[in-house]
Amino acid sequence: MPLPPFTPPALARLAIEDGALLHHERWLPPEVASAAFTELRAATPWRAEQIRIAGRLIPVPRRTAWYGDPGATYVYSGLRNEPLPWTPLLTELRDAVIAAAGAPFNSVLINHYRDGRDSMGWHADDEPELGRDPVIASLSLGAPRRFVLRHATQRGRSMAFLLGDGALLVMAGATQHHYRHAVPKTAEAGERINLTFRQVLAPRR
Repeated sequence: MPLPPFTPPALARLAIEDGALLHHERWLPPEVASAAFTELRAATPWRAEQIRIAGRLIPVPRRTAWYGDPGATYVYSGLRNEPLPWTPLLTELRDAVIAAAGAPFNSVLINHYRDGRDSMGWHADDEPELGRDPVIASLSLGAPRRFVLRHATQRGRSMAFLLGDGALLVMAGATQHHYRHAVPKTAEAGERINLTFRQVLAPRR
């Protein structure tokens, strides 16, 4: 089902040392964000993954799916992701995000946060197959969630965003070298779907 016609606004560049951030809190209009959320929630073949930490298998606290070009294999936290083929909806969103970010993307990780107990721990998207200075474009749909960045070596340097329905945040430059980011657990939150577009340069064998 095609999305309603929309013209995304330009992103604002935010002041940040040791990195580059672009942001717009309402990049998708409400009717477009709602249509995308509804289709993704119903049509995505969600996976419930487990990762091994200190010899124990721990459930990933969210559901995931990986889409991309053929060969855009992505490995993180010991999980190997072989891409599903792009859907018309994801292709439309990808092309709009590419135009906004000014960077190519050949894959997307989709996360489904069912409630406030689902989360994303501190990490950087710095896997070798993403290249030296990866551009990561994060598109949020559904309920707002707090997104936090903190400097990897300089204590006290952090910033937080409340990423709501239709928000787009692009992390570029050296951000992944110098910052870690997370979506913390919270007492109450509705459903959220987050799409993180990226460019896989050298798929891991």
